Amino acid sequence: MEENPRTHARPVTTRSRLVLEMVSELVGLEEWKDKQVKISLREQGAPRWNLCFFASDSPSGIEEVIRGDADLGIINPVEPLTLAYRGTGPYKTPSPLRVITTIPSADQLGFAVTEDTGLNSLADVRERRFPLRVTLRGQRAHSVHPMVEDTLAAYGYSLDDIRSWGGEVRYDPGLPDAPNRIGAVERGEVNAIFDEAVNVWGDMALDLKMRFLTLEEPILKKLEAVGYRRALITKAAAPKITKDVMSLDFSGWALFTRADVSDEVVTFICRGLEARKDKVPWQGTGPLPLERMCYDSPETPMAVPLHAAAERFWRERGYLR
Repeated sequence: MEENPRTHARPVTTRSRLVLEMVSELVGLEEWKDKQVKISLREQGAPRWNLCFFASDSPSGIEEVIRGDADLGIINPVEPLTLAYRGTGPYKTPSPLRVITTIPSADQLGFAVTEDTGLNSLADVRERRFPLRVTLRGQRAHSVHPMVEDTLAAYGYSLDDIRSWGGEVRYDPGLPDAPNRIGAVERGEVNAIFDEAVNVWGDMALDLKMRFLTLEEPILKKLEAVGYRRALITKAAAPKITKDVMSLDFSGWALFTRADVSDEVVTFICRGLEARKDKVPWQGTGPLPLERMCYDSPETPMAVPLHAAAERFWRERGYLR
């Protein structure tokens, strides 16, 4: 069909927006299970797709952007992006990654054990060769897993060691407040939860006489040298907690790209975010707070630099000063 510029909507625009609007609705439905989206874009009739935007919280999205299979990714927390940028942890060489913006999200990684274990530190697990029975996130590609594994490695042991000591490591679907996770603690099936989103399950764990374990200073320094950040679990996350607990940060939703993605493309992405800021749900209320999304802060960690075009756009629009 020939496109007629005199019509109200060009057919190519109508088709694309129809699908995008439909998918936007579907991913918001509780009963629709396929929540993650990968979008490819090209000029009409072009032989190849020109751009790919990947909406995933998994570190695998970082690899796709590094390889050039995707040009835009999202990661929570920001630490895996920091490791890739620095070339630390699982990343052998630094990568030319850049941030476009970071959506605010204050969160921590929690290591909770039942009081009857007698454990006061993750170090105690190794020293006592304790047969811990721990529930972890069922989504194996989730960022929480390398963070847990790196933390235990800093203490000198692994999940496999826990298994070898007679313990159990379960990978259960859902957040820790799910019946098969916090419910498993209540039923005595497990005695530890290692996971993020402490504000969701912290008080529930405390009600079941669990305690959150503090990470000691030497361990924190090891993890910070790699690219992780420390963070306090406080009453803001778990109102029933009686003492602040030092752990690892799990904050921020970083929208990222590569340094070689063109200024034009990144500027259009920024324009799109600004134009649709009142349509994007986030953990706060109201439109996306763009004025808070260009700076390094506890809820928007930013150890990876802004893309030059993004920095210029946010500054010209008055969000970055």
